[in-house]
Amino acid sequence: MSNITENLILRKADISEVPQIWSILQDAIEQRRQDGSTQWQDGYPNELTIQNDIQNGYAYVLTENESILCYAAIIFEKEPAYEEIQGKWLTNGDYAVVHRVAASKLAKGKGIATKLFKNIEQICITNNIYSIKIDTNFDNIPMLKILEKLDYSYCGEVFFRGAARKAFEKKLI
Repeated sequence: MSNITENLILRKADISEVPQIWSILQDAIEQRRQDGSTQWQDGYPNELTIQNDIQNGYAYVLTENESILCYAAIIFEKEPAYEEIQGKWLTNGDYAVVHRVAASKLAKGKGIATKLFKNIEQICITNNIYSIKIDTNFDNIPMLKILEKLDYSYCGEVFFRGAARKAFEKKLI
């Protein structure tokens, strides 16, 4: 497999790519299960989630030579669950939210999620958004490590679908 550094493009996903994206998410769901996590073990996310992301303009794929390596929902509007944080955000202005991050098995161990986040930061800056907020499960060790590596600050807890989640923010400037 080639070294994944060149030719990476982060772009909006197309409705025709739902089967490929769903396959990547299914692998991530299974990986969460194998890791002993409760995250994504209740039928969410699913194909309808992806379709809704695409229709709402949230769905992004990181590709190399047209091959989808990573999926994420990038949302440039307020996340209602983030209004009620047990803790404190770093900023109170506009922000992007990142949800449903999943990497292809083909990209595993190649730092592709880190590259995804670097590309997301560029999209945010291009859109004059200088804060990214994200939450993850307490037991999602791979994501927690990525957020730590990329200098996200732990801000407290938010509640999603009845469960507490660790909330993080990164200021881009």
